[in-house]
Amino acid sequence: MPFYSLAQIDPLTGEFASPSSETAFLHHHQPQTQPLLGFTLAFCALFYVAFAVTDMAALGFGAEFLELFGARMVVALTAGTCTWLAYRRPLTVNAMRLAASLSEAVALGCFLLICVYRPVEFHWHAMSLGIMLIVVYLYIPNSFVNTLLLAFTFTTAFLAIVLSQGRLNFTDAVTMGTLLFFTNAFGAVAARRFNRVSREEYRAQVELRHAAERDHLTGCHNRRYLHDKLMTPLAQQALCQHARVAVVLCDIDNFKHINDSHGHADGDEVIRSFARLLAAMTREGLDSVIRYGGEEFLAVLPGASLDEGIALAERLRSRFAASATLSAYGQEHIRTTASFGVAAGAADMEDGPALRDLIAAADKLMYEAKRGGRDCVRAMQVL
Repeated sequence: MPFYSLAQIDPLTGEFASPSSETAFLHHHQPQTQPLLGFTLAFCALFYVAFAVTDMAALGFGAEFLELFGARMVVALTAGTCTWLAYRRPLTVNAMRLAASLSEAVALGCFLLICVYRPVEFHWHAMSLGIMLIVVYLYIPNSFVNTLLLAFTFTTAFLAIVLSQGRLNFTDAVTMGTLLFFTNAFGAVAARRFNRVSREEYRAQVELRHAAERDHLTGCHNRRYLHDKLMTPLAQQALCQHARVAVVLCDIDNFKHINDSHGHADGDEVIRSFARLLAAMTREGLDSVIRYGGEEFLAVLPGASLDEGIALAERLRSRFAASATLSAYGQEHIRTTASFGVAAGAADMEDGPALRDLIAAADKLMYEAKRGGRDCVRAMQVL
């Protein structure tokens, strides 16, 4: 199924509506997001502690200053710990969001304490809160919902403190509240726009990669994917995680006759029908199904033995022979069969055969099946 059908973007949050698509996006960007989180938290913690000089200027050196300095150090300790984790430990997406939310909550909580201790400076506090909100919305990686909840919760708490102190007249209080409301609104709009742009870029990359690696008629992988992704040394190392591997090469029988008798549109329908059947019988996320040629398909089965490869080929052979493909215009049913070659071997890079050797063996076996009367399976263990 094309990626874009799964990856619609939520109009409110700018994130993917599909949880699986959103998870794939976040994992794709995690190598860049994690150090960005660490850098931003370290930068903010440094400035938070540096602004202790304003506490000294406002309160002088005394018990209140020491209490606020202790609170600022709690912020620095929390952000510093999360920074260390971001740089030194492989964090999950949820762990990164927890670190971001915790650091933001501690910093905003400390800010409210500063407001209580320094109540005559609410105009300056409102400006500081506006700057902090912009940082929360745009610079600290987090989910849109988490960001929105934190920003509006602490903005409301700040306005409640302002009103409880009674130091501002009605006009100033309304103006301050309006400015903070619009700061949140514009911050949310900017965060949503950033989310949308980054996900649209990612979706375009995935669609281009999908087009480059997939056959447009069937949606199966193509030969380019086989050579670029399955036959590289790195891919061979990945196969070594499995003790064995089997390949099944399939060819639709009498396909030229179908094209000549029914037309290429009906031939395409037969190919699509076979591809759907093969995809349904293989393991999603583990096996690879490749359109190997015009009417030829290849299935690469990591961890499968020769018997398991034969069993798959026999199931596919019998199902395909028993089924009928509706013609492109729905006027008739087309029946045909397929021939199969199955080869299996050890997945070890030193002792086992390379994937190309297994494919070459399966290719010869498939042509033996063709010469043996078609609609049958030929198999061999490759040493």
